[in-house]
Amino acid sequence: MNPLPRTVQWIGDLPGHLRLIDQTLLPSEVAYRDCRTVEEAWEAIRVLRVRGAPAIGVAAAMGVVVGIQSHTDSASYAARLKEVSDFLRTSRPTAVNLFWAIERIEKKAASQLGQLAPAELTRLLLTEALAIEDEDRTMCHAIGRAGAALIQEGQGILTHCNAGSLATAGSGTALAVMYAAAEEGKTFRVFAGETRPLLQGARLTAWELQQAGIDVTLICDNMAAQVMREGKIQMVIVGADRIAANGDTANKIGTYGVAVLARAHGIPFYVAAPSSTFDLQIKSGAQIPIEQRDPREITEGMGKIIAPEGVRVYNPAFDVTPAELIAGIITEKGVIRPVNESTIRQFVASLYLN
Repeated sequence: MNPLPRTVQWIGDLPGHLRLIDQTLLPSEVAYRDCRTVEEAWEAIRVLRVRGAPAIGVAAAMGVVVGIQSHTDSASYAARLKEVSDFLRTSRPTAVNLFWAIERIEKKAASQLGQLAPAELTRLLLTEALAIEDEDRTMCHAIGRAGAALIQEGQGILTHCNAGSLATAGSGTALAVMYAAAEEGKTFRVFAGETRPLLQGARLTAWELQQAGIDVTLICDNMAAQVMREGKIQMVIVGADRIAANGDTANKIGTYGVAVLARAHGIPFYVAAPSSTFDLQIKSGAQIPIEQRDPREITEGMGKIIAPEGVRVYNPAFDVTPAELIAGIITEKGVIRPVNESTIRQFVASLYLN
């Protein structure tokens, strides 16, 4: 498979900056965006120049370093760090990896505040941000290995939105499973739902799989039921932005509908996600905050107005798939099944024992 460019990375030493692929320009143009201020990092996350829960987490961690690296006053270092971190938290509300990564950076700083000079503290935070990136790359590979056995020779696989290398620091989550199966020599066909309204499936997943040499067919979102009825789909694999304690899973809008269709057609529906996506502080999907986005994402498309002026618009960016519709959650430590609060809490507890 052809290697894909790195989605997010740190450039230089200190001072340095965050560089990411501007995914709003794909697939027509592969261009990079340099974020040299925390405001630029915030904007990149907010407008989806970088997207996908793991990649957002990495970008947020590096964004904190961007925002603090020029601060040299020991007395106000903690206050500035809080200001930067709180600002980045406002960029997007649903993907838990963003909050997890920022909290991890804050904890690292708190462990050395008052003991290290500002420059040394910032270097410590950069090291932690780079560790988050490296760990995500390793986790993607492990998720791929853990899920590859689920894919059988000649199957058709449906995926929704983009959960590949463009959504992570590595090979992805859902797509990592496909990449790993392909490396094992399995042949299969991927159906990518276009993923309205921002077309991440059409613009990103189809492009990424083509670049990797994976057999991919693009379909409109409203074709999924027909393709399943025709017997072309044998399994569904999607990513996740947040998983509640009971297994309810938030992912890109339209995922819930795909899960319902999969159940109706007797097709197993899998979620692939790293451990950082689990949020045990949220008991069920009903408590997951759902981001509401700009109505123009729906009323405007391809440079044209496609809806009547003044029409009311409802534009949630995510929906929640109930745990009972999920056959298993593919993690870096293996597949969680059945999906319920007991198995998830056992899984998360095991992370602290190893």
